[in-house]
Amino acid sequence: MKHLNSRFFITLLFTLVFIGGCASKKFNKAEQRIEVLEMSQEVLQTLYEKQPDVKQKVREAVGYAVFQNANVNFIVASVGSGYGVVIDNKTSKKTYMKMAEAGVGFGAGVKDFSLIFVFHDTEAMSRFVDQGWSAGAQADASAKAGDQGAAVGGEVAIDNVTIYQITQSGIALQLTVKGTRIWKDPDLN
Repeated sequence: MKHLNSRFFITLLFTLVFIGGCASKKFNKAEQRIEVLEMSQEVLQTLYEKQPDVKQKVREAVGYAVFQNANVNFIVASVGSGYGVVIDNKTSKKTYMKMAEAGVGFGAGVKDFSLIFVFHDTEAMSRFVDQGWSAGAQADASAKAGDQGAAVGGEVAIDNVTIYQITQSGIALQLTVKGTRIWKDPDLN
């Protein structure tokens, strides 16, 4: 058991260093906001290419959110972090958000993925922005590197919100119980 605990903490430390290194670009706040908005447009364009009918759904929705996340899973530890923005279609107000994941389970891999939330009513969007969002449990399989490979993702509707996931790159096979938390970015808002 002691061997397993030390392996877990070494893996967790490696993962945090890896993810921190991937997200260590130095920008001022204005540049960070531009980076998030550019990411948002790129992710939406990818989604529209894969599912053209979603473009109309996003346009007609109360608002939407787009997130980019990097996740690393090694044997029993899964850790990830990301960022995104919520855009109110009526007012064009932008709320910048952060995302973090941690979990345990069996698997191995690195996965870079995007989440798109489409809000179908004002209350759902307000709850998301003001209270954040939490979710748990995940089972997925993806094998993708650039244009090579495949990704399992899809669409799910919960509480007047439709969620789409797109795997950008990476290789992962995992069954994890994972907590995901999304909250307002205090630095960018």
